[in-house]
Amino acid sequence: MKHILVIDDSATIRMSVEYALKEIGFPISQAENGRDALEKVNSIKSNGNDIAVCVVDVNMPEMDGITFVKEFRKGDKFTPVIMLTTESEDQKIKEGKDAGASGWLVKPFQPEQLVDVVKKLVR
Repeated sequence: MKHILVIDDSATIRMSVEYALKEIGFPISQAENGRDALEKVNSIKSNGNDIAVCVVDVNMPEMDGITFVKEFRKGDKFTPVIMLTTESEDQKIKEGKDAGASGWLVKPFQPEQLVDVVKKLVR
């Protein structure tokens, strides 16, 4: 079974993203930073499951989103990763893409927009 992984240091944002994505029908796991997220990925995969998509914030303590994407890509080249952040400057977006991000949404996001992007990326 594939899971959606929501990674953000704000519990409120994690809940909003989870609420928006519930209708897609995948189990949703949450992580509060990149390090926590890598542990969740390992746990999900070690149970014989996989990740459908990661929705990840850029600015987080312990391990930021771009570092997470670089680490995640070492073991998973194909799973879509959507950066969800207040950062909209071209340099940050380029860093995210260079790290392996599949898409970029700026907060505050529209739930329908997030659902559309995830549905396009998840097959």
